[in-house]
Parts: sequence; C-alpha cells; structure tokens
Amino acid sequence: MLGIHTNGIGLINLIFNLIDVLSVILPVLLAVAFMTIIERKQLAAHQRRVGPNTVGYYGVLQPFADALKLIVKETVIPSQSNKVLFYLAPVSTLIFSLLGWGIIPFGQGLSLSDFSLGILYTLALSSLGVYGVLLAGWSANSKYAFLGSLRSTAAMISYELILSSAILIIILLTGSLNFTTIIESQQAIWFIVPLSPVFIFYFIAILAETSRTPFDLQEAESELVAGFFTEHSSVPFVFFFLGEYSSIVLFSCITAILFLGGYNLPEIFINDSFINIQSIILGLKTCIFCFFFVWFRATLPRLRYDQLIDLCWLNLLPVAVAFIILIPSILVAFDIAPY
Repeated sequence: MLGIHTNGIGLINLIFNLIDVLSVILPVLLAVAFMTIIERKQLAAHQRRVGPNTVGYYGVLQPFADALKLIVKETVIPSQSNKVLFYLAPVSTLIFSLLGWGIIPFGQGLSLSDFSLGILYTLALSSLGVYGVLLAGWSANSKYAFLGSLRSTAAMISYELILSSAILIIILLTGSLNFTTIIESQQAIWFIVPLSPVFIFYFIAILAETSRTPFDLQEAESELVAGFFTEHSSVPFVFFFLGEYSSIVLFSCITAILFLGGYNLPEIFINDSFINIQSIILGLKTCIFCFFFVWFRATLPRLRYDQLIDLCWLNLLPVAVAFIILIPSILVAFDIAPY
C-alpha cells in the first residue's frame, strides 16, 4: 500500500511539473508566432508598405496560415544526406532555444527553476546551439548548405567571446550568476545607464548570435540561397524557423533582465499593486528589444564576411577586454565590490 501511495504522489508531481513546463512553452511558441507577424508589419511600415492584412483581422492570423502551409508541404530529403543528422539538426536547434526559458524569472518566485548558475546555463545552451547549425549543413551533403553552416559557426563562435565578456562584466558588478540576484541588484538604477558602452557591444554580439542583419551572412539569399538549411523543407524548416525566432525573443528577455532590471521598476514607481504586473513589465521590456531586432534589419546593410570577423576580433574584442579590466578596477578603487 505504501508503494502504491508513493507512486501516486510521484505521478501527481510529474503531472504538475508537466503543466508548469507547458505553461511556459506554449506562450513562448505563441509569442514566436506573433513575433513573425510583428516583424513583417514593422518592416512594411519602414518600407512604406501595407504588409500582411488579409488573413484574420489586420493580418494577425498570418503566422498560423504560414505554419499550415509549411506543415502540409512534402519533406524532401537529399538522397546522399545523412538522414539521422538531417532530422536531428533542426530538432536540436529548437530544443536548445526553448530550454533557455527554464530559468527565466517572470516575477518574484515565478520561474521553472531559480538556478544559482543561470548565467552559465544560458551560455552553455548558446554554445550548444552551434551544433544544430553545423550538423544541418554537413548532413545535407550540399555545397551551399555546408558553406552557410561554416560561416554561421565561425560567426557564432567569434561573437560568443564578446557576449561572454559583456555578461562577465555584469557578473563582476553583482557578484552572482543568478538572474534573480541580478534583477534585485538593479533596484536603484538599471545597468544600462552606467554600462551603456557595454550594452552596445553586447547587443551587437546577440545580433550576430541570432544571425540577424547585418550579421546574417549564412542566410544571405543573394549568395547562399538560404544558408545552412537550404535543403530543409516542410516541418524541419519550421523547426529552424521557430528556433531562430525563439532565440530572438529569449535574448530580448535576457537583455531586459541584464540591463533593464527584468521585472523590477525603480523604487519610486513601486507600490502595493506592483507585484501583480511584474510579468507584464518584463514582457514590455522584452518587446522593446524585439523592436530593435526588426529595426536594425530594416535599417542596416549586410556586412561582408571579412568585415564581420574584423569587427569582432579587431574592434569589439579589445574594447570588451578593456572594460573587463576597467570595471573591477573601479569597484576595488572605490571599495564597492560585491565580493
């Protein structure tokens, strides 16, 4: 009887954990779907066009029509491809992009896991995302796909140095790898104010990490058709598409946490009803950076590959290293280091 009771409790806990996961994943996928229509409408506004406006009111159902169109298409697999890796690449890309949401604090005590090493977890997932890109190009046995995957991998690995350097400065300033602690450290002032130069090269790095303009050389239609997923169609292409836009929303959310105080507002705006709108505050801050992603795509021209690599290694990296030395020196000199 005791064994049956224990198994019943374990099953109930499993169901509740599954509900918790779905309560995060489903809204994220819905946000990704609407991110695509927001991007198309915003690009249309920048280019003095109307944009999607037929499917649903004001075109809001266009993402679901696009998804249906892609799902019902035939999945074409190159005859000389490695079929296991061909399917594994898009699945791994989507999974790694969704796993990052497991440690995001949406409010006080509102997270799947308040992991003490959340920053390291995020950087590890960002590094693992490279494998999906590399395997996609290699498994397709296509010159264009393989060249696109090599370009993408080189760019992502290069700009991970810049991304890690910017996040290291935040860690040195707060003395913690936990997202909640970083949010609470910005109660007096958001880090974007004293660390505005750091924010600039950090945002350039996440543009490159998510393969967005002007760093989208691996997906340059004029040169490489569609880059590393040239040979993927139907559902595998949908997985790549969802993974890309999920990463955009995720990095926008992480940027809001690191530089805009996450779900917190400055102390002068806080009252008794503040705790009820924390998730809304985080969502609004995330939307700001999602807007920036699309704004830069509509504004900036694509860089050449040599310009992309030179910008990282010859310009941004020396500045990042200089700030890694400067910020701790200031903290120690004024005796305000948190450690």
